[in-house]
Amino acid sequence: MADSKIEQYLIDLTLSYQQIGPNLWLLDDEEQSLHGVAVMQAEPLVIVRAEIMDVPKNNVLELYTKLLELNATDVIHGAYALENQKIVLLDTLEYDTMDLGELRAVLDSFSFALIQHYPILSKYREKAASAETAGA
Repeated sequence: MADSKIEQYLIDLTLSYQQIGPNLWLLDDEEQSLHGVAVMQAEPLVIVRAEIMDVPKNNVLELYTKLLELNATDVIHGAYALENQKIVLLDTLEYDTMDLGELRAVLDSFSFALIQHYPILSKYREKAASAETAGA
């Protein structure tokens, strides 16, 4: 039996995960494309977060524009955000009213974004790496 509603839902969804702290789970489910997605209970919220990449040194305005476009047209649940020079995918749910279907929808949205947006966003990572290499 799981210790919390969140853990029980992760079990019900047959996801691979580790509990890495009190009220904190790290998903490591390659089959569902949910590698490195954190789920944290911070009453009264449940925070679902995935670190996407560091903010590049070059082409930042272009990247931010692309992230805003993806937020508006392609991210079903949650949004891309900035946190300490990192680009993250983030969503919050209310713990008391969250049900299995709601958590599943958020995780499905994250899975879709991580798969579909990787080729788009990795171009900015490559541009930053190429520019730094060229300057060295």
